[in-house]
Amino acid sequence: MTHTIAELHGDGIASELSAVIHTLAQELAIDVEFSGVDLSESARRARGDEAVYDEAEAEMRRCRTALKYPTATTTTSPNRELRERCNFAVIHRPVRTIAGIETNFKAQLEIDIVRVATGGTYEDMGRRIGFDTAVSLRVIERVPSRRAGRFAFKLAQLRGCGVVSTSKYTIQKETDGLFEEVVKGVSEDYPATPYRQELFDALLAGVIMRPERYGVIVCPNEYGDFLSDAAMGLVGSIGLGDSASYAFDDDGKVTLAMFDPSGGTAPDIAGKNICNPTATMFAFANMLRHLGEVELAETIRGSVRECIAAGEKTADIGGSMNTSEFTSAVVRRVQSSGE
Repeated sequence: MTHTIAELHGDGIASELSAVIHTLAQELAIDVEFSGVDLSESARRARGDEAVYDEAEAEMRRCRTALKYPTATTTTSPNRELRERCNFAVIHRPVRTIAGIETNFKAQLEIDIVRVATGGTYEDMGRRIGFDTAVSLRVIERVPSRRAGRFAFKLAQLRGCGVVSTSKYTIQKETDGLFEEVVKGVSEDYPATPYRQELFDALLAGVIMRPERYGVIVCPNEYGDFLSDAAMGLVGSIGLGDSASYAFDDDGKVTLAMFDPSGGTAPDIAGKNICNPTATMFAFANMLRHLGEVELAETIRGSVRECIAAGEKTADIGGSMNTSEFTSAVVRRVQSSGE
């Protein structure tokens, strides 16, 4: 089986993360062909933003699946530009406790955060009214909310868990109220899946006090952003998380998917062979799952987790391995799983 994916190169540690994925891909029982696009700041400066983004969009649409590495935000934000060009409607952030990582939070987390990728307060930078006042427009739309709701319920079906929709619907009655109205309507198509609504502030406390009550959480744009980073902090590091963005056709089928680590470019450690590739490996595994390689995806994710649990980990999470050593340890476990 051969899968062709668009590989979106970036800045800082991006080249090292790409090398990790290529090393891992060479050991798989399938062929992964990488079609590279340079999204780095230097490429955008040399060629112009439009030319680079045009190439990236064209390659993403051709391949329909993309793996993206961290990019620097300068005059433009590559993440925002790609989200708008590709019409990404849903962002998925899985959060799992990883054995072998010391945290201040001792309970087990196993939640999937499904976030509307557009709207909320992020679409409008706002404006000043006189000297003392500033305002911004907040937008909630029916179609993206429905996309996120359906994605959440389908994911919950696969996991065998429930869905919680969350926002500040008692205060933002029209905007968040529309979101909750749409998700509740979607829930009627999934009567076997437990569903409830929770106010966002109460949910934040609930995730900490009784995390076992949460499986899949679906929410508007900015709420998902806040919740994702907070949840990753509970499991040890924002840099351990991966993300997936999805675009859909009018029938609700995925037309384009992009997978990426949630961390930044880390320019201070770039080129030193000490970055932690865990999140990128998880993103690669999630991409393979999307492509139908479910068993292989679980093998990779499981191998990463086993390494960390066994103390084979990078220095940022309490280990002594560099990037190459950790990659080799994961590859060995992937190889042994296929014997």
